Amino acid sequence: MTQTLPQTPRPHPGRSPGRLPLLDVLRGAAILGTLMTNVWIFASPGAEWSVLAGTSGTPSFATFPDAVATVLRLLANGKFLALLTVLFGVGLAIQYASAARRGEPWPGRYRWRALFLFAEGTVHFLLVFAWDVLMGYAVTALLVAWLLTRSERAQNRVLWWAAGVHLAFMAVLTAALAAAGEAEATLAEEVRDLYAHGSYGEQIAFRWENALALRLEPLMTFPLLVCLFLLGVRLFRAGAFGDDATGRRIRARLLVWGLGIGLPLSVGASLVGSELILLDRYVGGPLTALGYVGLIGVLVDRLKRFGPLTNGLSAVGRTALSGYVLQNVLCMLVAYGIGLGLAERLGDDWHPWWVIGLWVTVCAVLMVGSTWWLRRFTAGPLESVQRWALRRR
Repeated sequence: MTQTLPQTPRPHPGRSPGRLPLLDVLRGAAILGTLMTNVWIFASPGAEWSVLAGTSGTPSFATFPDAVATVLRLLANGKFLALLTVLFGVGLAIQYASAARRGEPWPGRYRWRALFLFAEGTVHFLLVFAWDVLMGYAVTALLVAWLLTRSERAQNRVLWWAAGVHLAFMAVLTAALAAAGEAEATLAEEVRDLYAHGSYGEQIAFRWENALALRLEPLMTFPLLVCLFLLGVRLFRAGAFGDDATGRRIRARLLVWGLGIGLPLSVGASLVGSELILLDRYVGGPLTALGYVGLIGVLVDRLKRFGPLTNGLSAVGRTALSGYVLQNVLCMLVAYGIGLGLAERLGDDWHPWWVIGLWVTVCAVLMVGSTWWLRRFTAGPLESVQRWALRRR
């Protein structure tokens, strides 16, 4: 009987394994930018179900408030989520390199980290927010962690195959949407009432009963997740986040190509209508996210020292898991009927200003709170719980 042992990772001739300040800023921007998308879901009638019902908002420039809401959604939709996904791949590459330096087997302990993340995501999905990303990240991380034991040629082959499968799948779905025409948006009154007046237990039961539909996004975009994880690994190994000439050159190229191709594609698809919604979020979004890496990198490169904004973003980035969960908890308590119920109380009368105000307020709370926390502790609350659990394991 033979036994397959975990492989020891080979040292990779990549960049310095020391902490890269730009990565913390990028993670912080990705967390707060993801909230810029999710906050509109919390504020919509029917909340989480409004995404599937098509009632979470459509692009409109009819009035100034509509135009403001449309621009903010356009800048965030799919972009910061893709950025967060790329950065998760970067984190995986960093842990692989760390295991190589220590001579530890791979995936080794990382498998338990991924499984713990899946458990955290499951709890987050049921108790807080149906459009959780942690579960999908955990499953993808297990696959990509194994792929890192293969050759770089094999990794690149999987990256391009995943990208091709994703684009083909999006093309088929987009063609199906266009053929079906624009359907009338409907939202069951009982779902609207659930988030406005229902109990917390009823909301949890609703997520559980509709788990398959509400877990549609990570299933539908799994090839994209694999592609972006591997792209993050590749960018890290190429030195894209380093404070040197190589890093600045790569970021400048990402800025030009990412924003030059991705943003026009996303804008055009969004303005055409709901038939191209997938093209906007899942094709234009990831390309624009690479442009955001370049843009934020160029801005950080020009700073002589970090100020309050960059320090706040960096603190959120260092406590990313805690910040991601906390921002959704805060929005749930403010928007849903189990808390302040502002989604129903303010409704269209104060739209979109109260939603924007909620986003700004939560961002401020996270930046101030994470900065305060890191002055007293070395890691965020959930990060500390994760470390404690893995140490016991």
